[in-house]
Amino acid sequence: MAELAKTETADAEATATDRGRGLKVHHLRPAPGAHRKRIRVGRGEGSKGKTAGRGTKGSKARKQVPARFEGGQMPLHMRLPKLKGFTNPARVEFQVVNLAALAELFPDGGEVTKADLVAKGAVRPKLPVKILGNGDIEVALHVSADAFSGSAREKIAAAGGSVTEG
Repeated sequence: MAELAKTETADAEATATDRGRGLKVHHLRPAPGAHRKRIRVGRGEGSKGKTAGRGTKGSKARKQVPARFEGGQMPLHMRLPKLKGFTNPARVEFQVVNLAALAELFPDGGEVTKADLVAKGAVRPKLPVKILGNGDIEVALHVSADAFSGSAREKIAAAGGSVTEG
């Protein structure tokens, strides 16, 4: 019993004294193999001396040649085109149909949808369609397309037709 009490007090004293002695900066060491010795090149022929692993002659054996140098060939930075303008990646490319074309394709008036325009060969099926106001129209057309210009809306409404966007 006395021995048990003695070991408990010894453990308590050890933890009390070790409490202030945690891990310090000077205890830290790099991982094994993380730091390798620096090779001293060009210090005689005993080890990595003379040409220092660069071979003999040529531009790569010399010090002054920049890494981007291409041996007299036109450099890459001069071959590439310069930046001019901005290309919007989110741009929507519409297929345009003028009112003059609608008047030709649908002389009797009536309902005009994207499917009707595809059937007549005026547009392709997958791209969005925009109706522009170039030309005149006398018949009432009820046109549904993805977009309309302001003048196309006015001319279709003036002829007695209607516009459905979407």
